[in-house]
Amino acid sequence: MSTDATRRVFLKTAGAAAGTSAPARVDAQSSGYPGDFSAAPIETVRIGFVGIGLQGGGHVENFLKIEGCRIAAVCDVRSERTDWASKQIVAAGHPAPTAYTNGPRDFERLCEKEDLDLVFTATPWEWHVPVMLAAMKNGKHAATEVPAAMTVEDCWAIVEAAEKYRKHCVMMENCNYDRMEMMAFNMVRQGLFGEILHCEGGYLHDLRGIKFENRNEGLWRRAWSQKLNGNLYPTHGLGPIANDLDINRGDRFEYLVSMSGPSRGLQNWAAEHFPADAPQRKERYTLGDVNTSLIKTARGKTIMVQHCTNLPRPYSRIHIVQGTKGLFEGYPHRAYVEGRGRNDQWVDAATLRAEFDHPLWKELEEQAKGAGHGGMDFIEDYRLIKCLREGKPLDMTVYDAVALSSVVGLSVESVAKRGRPIDVPDFTNGRFMNTPPLGIFHM
Repeated sequence: MSTDATRRVFLKTAGAAAGTSAPARVDAQSSGYPGDFSAAPIETVRIGFVGIGLQGGGHVENFLKIEGCRIAAVCDVRSERTDWASKQIVAAGHPAPTAYTNGPRDFERLCEKEDLDLVFTATPWEWHVPVMLAAMKNGKHAATEVPAAMTVEDCWAIVEAAEKYRKHCVMMENCNYDRMEMMAFNMVRQGLFGEILHCEGGYLHDLRGIKFENRNEGLWRRAWSQKLNGNLYPTHGLGPIANDLDINRGDRFEYLVSMSGPSRGLQNWAAEHFPADAPQRKERYTLGDVNTSLIKTARGKTIMVQHCTNLPRPYSRIHIVQGTKGLFEGYPHRAYVEGRGRNDQWVDAATLRAEFDHPLWKELEEQAKGAGHGGMDFIEDYRLIKCLREGKPLDMTVYDAVALSSVVGLSVESVAKRGRPIDVPDFTNGRFMNTPPLGIFHM
């Protein structure tokens, strides 16, 4: 029996043996929670927003531009951020939201008291799962920034809550909506690259200065480099290629191996920017500067996903989609399709936009202008509200959220075991085989 199935059986039987009245964990088969789960349509989506930092503030501004939703409650440990959000909401013509600023767990009071449809969290990573669990327990859909969870155990916790309470639990992976990733996906769906056999993605971003700031992500993100050694931020590179490979929609991640190199970048940065007696100079880091993880899917496809945030380098998410008839490659964005153009010559991806630009970008380009990360943040927020209002399945399910996020904990385990292969749980309990693939959706 697989480890994930064993875990669910154990949780059910342990409760029964103890004679407790605690509800049994509910799996997808018994609950009827399908991979393409949808909920009743919502005319106006009432949102509670938890965590209003840089990324959270961007989402607040996006929702104020999207028809059919209203931010009814805001929560942050800093009252100046809830004050800022309240001013934005009122200026947009909406009633002032209720503010929750009474400590780091005040989101629990928000979830219990407020009449909401959706709770959205853009908090530091360690708070994503607690917020989502509180939301679903109190009858709200949940949405989170990335990654959804940092451990496999927490991945199971949000799957089981979503199945038990039959609520959406979506990870807001904005890179799934970037223009080039969506164009590549459109080309995949049109069959230009043939059968997709191998993909690569990553998060290669020099964050040394940000990690040492005394504000924003610098207040918490560097600490994770002291705690874990693995691929700590896999979803940006992995999300779009998982769609290309129909992960959880006919295929799934089966196992992975992961290795990390030495840790040098943060130590060197601290030595160059802080005096000898500064506390930053005394910190010790566990995270290897470059992590490489390899994933094999149930259908035999292969994936490479990398993480590098502690070394000097230009930004890249790699984004390689290799098929039997051609491939797409990012940074710089280019493509090669057998039989089109000159043999063995790359084509600049920008020259392909007129023919293969994703229809969603054509339709929403003007509305998305000025939004975060080149507009993709607005498009992901727009799609979330649209699907909730129309009662349609979301573009990403709880199973997608945990499949991508589980790479964090699984890579840490593999690194600690000298690159030993680690099985990826089938969080869908077999439902991935009957869940239809994503289509080319429109606005």
